[in-house]
Amino acid sequence: MIGRITNQMSSQMTLAGIESALDRLDTTQQELSTGKSINQPSDNPSGTALALQLNTDLSNLTSYSHNVTDGTGWATAQSSALTDITNCVQRIQELTTEAANGTETTSDMQASAQEVNQLIDQIKQDANTQYNGQYVFSGSATSTAPYQSGSTDTYGGNSGTVTRTIGPNTTLTISANLEGVLGNGQSAGDGQLLDTLRTISSDMQSGNSSGLNTDLSSISTNLNSLNGLSANVGAVQDRLQMAGSRIQTLQTSDTQVLSNTQDADMASTEISFSTQQAALTAALQAGANIVQQSLMNFLGSSSG
Repeated sequence: MIGRITNQMSSQMTLAGIESALDRLDTTQQELSTGKSINQPSDNPSGTALALQLNTDLSNLTSYSHNVTDGTGWATAQSSALTDITNCVQRIQELTTEAANGTETTSDMQASAQEVNQLIDQIKQDANTQYNGQYVFSGSATSTAPYQSGSTDTYGGNSGTVTRTIGPNTTLTISANLEGVLGNGQSAGDGQLLDTLRTISSDMQSGNSSGLNTDLSSISTNLNSLNGLSANVGAVQDRLQMAGSRIQTLQTSDTQVLSNTQDADMASTEISFSTQQAALTAALQAGANIVQQSLMNFLGSSSG
């Protein structure tokens, strides 16, 4: 048996339709104002979970990108300093070759010794290169200068390493062991570069040509070690460049997926908004007609 549809039932159905239309219109209006299809988790629970994960991934990628940028600046400072040191060593090698020939006067060799001493000071200055206020050749003692000016050639840093995290579970060592090439000077007698260069200066001062021939062999060995260190720094630069490119690609990909997940299709949303506005207007008009008819019925029954 089908019951009679009363005016109260019609009113309730009309009000429910109006409320539903208002809710849909409010949701669409919020999408238009924010540009997002997900404005609260209830809009799309699975999409919300994916968006949260993507935002976390993008935050981590930003952190890795900053580390890559910092590491690149660090390695670039090292590379520039090592290039300058190499140029100084090669100049000293030329001076040593000339002095070892035995054709220079004592005055010439002493002048060469003075130039060698100046170049040693320049090498130590390059060894004290800083990036962002930190010494790049001091191991992990980045606030301590590796070498002091003057005749003391003792290394002031430590053997610790400096690293940067450039990806998930991926750490790269960006410090370079310059002490292993320069050493601790003539007093240490370690045969490293500063020891060799101080010996060359002494042999030039004393006119020891035969000693200079031995020094040439030593400086050649030291130069090979220096070139090896430069190659290691270059490899770090290449690794950082590749990491930067990979991070940029991932950022672009994740940003696109995040946009597809949470961004509203503005053209479609605008059409929906217009449609829902029309639906709400129609519902309001229907409600107004029902109220008018109910009122007329009420007046008619009262007059009877």
